[in-house]
Amino acid sequence: MAGISIWQLLIIVAIVVLLFGTKKLRTLGSDLGASVKGFKKAMGDDETTATPAAKEVPQKDQDADFDVKSIQEQQQPAVKTEEQKSQNKEQV
Repeated sequence: MAGISIWQLLIIVAIVVLLFGTKKLRTLGSDLGASVKGFKKAMGDDETTATPAAKEVPQKDQDADFDVKSIQEQQQPAVKTEEQKSQNKEQV
């Protein structure tokens, strides 16, 4: 008896119907169905609008413009001497 039998499921359904009533369950089901339908429609609209835009603009134009630097070039400007820092303070 590892799983739930059909009789146990029927008892659970009967208790839920008695607690909430058929009208409340019907509106709950229709609201849930409408939200799933709206979600599917939004996902479909997103795919149709994204596909033509991606075809019009090439991938090369979508990327940002910047110079590619190696790791050594990026780390070198970060090191400043105390003299350079003091000169910057005097200029301000």
